[in-house]
Amino acid sequence: MKADTPPTGPADPACPPGLPAVAEAGPVSHALSRVARLHRIAAGKALKGVGLYPGQEFVMMHLWDAGPVRQSELIKAVELDPSTVTKMLQRLEQAGHVRRRPDPADRRAVLVEASDASCGLLAQVERAWGELEGHTLAGLDEEECATLLRLLTRVETNLCTETADCPERRAAEG
Repeated sequence: MKADTPPTGPADPACPPGLPAVAEAGPVSHALSRVARLHRIAAGKALKGVGLYPGQEFVMMHLWDAGPVRQSELIKAVELDPSTVTKMLQRLEQAGHVRRRPDPADRRAVLVEASDASCGLLAQVERAWGELEGHTLAGLDEEECATLLRLLTRVETNLCTETADCPERRAAEG
């Protein structure tokens, strides 16, 4: 570890100290990757308490906001592999959180919607995400939180531009 590299946390396999020599060419990218991984782990723990697997909450959030949508539109909206979304929907349907039915406008298409029973889940997911937010931002003041959000939004825009993988761009093209 270089002398000017701050320690990353306690002696824990999930939080190894220092920066690998190869990552010195991209210390911010390395930190961002580690933070994203740890955030996903923390989200998984929070969601396990409400009976969801990571990623399922994004499906539910979209359905709660959008109402019934075609399964193909849902796949595009959550930006996941179709087989992954299909498996998620099967699990969510078995748990009683979603309902799938033929689209009356096109019987070949499938409409997906949040079930009435998922209303209680909405409050649980909202609470879990609030707790995750509190844990994630612990020790940061309001100005630091606003700065972090602004910077992450800029980084996201940079990556969208670089990868040409922006939801807004795809929506405009599609």
